[in-house]
Amino acid sequence: MLEIRVESWAELHERLFEDSWQERLGRHRSNFAYRGRALATEGLETSLQRLSADPGSLEAPLIRSFRKYARKSDVPYDSAWNWLALAQHHGLPTRLLDWTFSPYVALHFATAHAARFDEDGAVWCVDFARVHELLPERLRAVLEREGADVFTTELLEDEVESIHALEELGEFALFVEPPSFDARIVNQYALFSLLSKSDLSLDSWLASRTELWHRIVIPAELKWEVRDKLDLTNVTERVLFPGLDGLSRWLKRYYLPRDG
Repeated sequence: MLEIRVESWAELHERLFEDSWQERLGRHRSNFAYRGRALATEGLETSLQRLSADPGSLEAPLIRSFRKYARKSDVPYDSAWNWLALAQHHGLPTRLLDWTFSPYVALHFATAHAARFDEDGAVWCVDFARVHELLPERLRAVLEREGADVFTTELLEDEVESIHALEELGEFALFVEPPSFDARIVNQYALFSLLSKSDLSLDSWLASRTELWHRIVIPAELKWEVRDKLDLTNVTERVLFPGLDGLSRWLKRYYLPRDG
């Protein structure tokens, strides 16, 4: 496992933004997806896998019931991938996993829980462009044809209409950008990973592919500084969870005493 333990705010930034320069574009454009976790020891199991040892038996009933009781107007159009993305966004256990294009958003989620400030956190960094080089040919061709780095639900729908059809293509991972359902998903610069098998975890898939990822460990003693500086840059619950709930979460954490 490629694990990098940083010792300062400056080193943390250096690690988060390294390899972002794109010579072809002449711009800094990272190919990494980021996932921040309050505990460095957490893996990359999906919420569906945490729910059941047999995730495949529950997935179809969960999605079917979600579609039954949700409003059809909640998705841009009727698509298996739109419904799956919407379900994940609202907390239903799915095979999707939350990521972000923003290293700062990932840092927020690594430092949002004051009860975990005495434990190391982490930011997972996965190179989605290189992950997509390992896709089945028909899916790689979609991205090449569109000049895209990640899928949208529309691009995925054009080639694969259902979860069952996805599973028939083999074992692989891909990253898909969800529709802009609401301000929360926009402000969090959201991205989802999608595994072709419901019982396949991303960390097990990545285990033999160390060139695709690394993990930056944020020591417990650095968390308060990271958290305070994120607040100064307005990367807070107030922005990432628009509305009164997010405002209340931010104020509760912001006014927490250092020794609380």
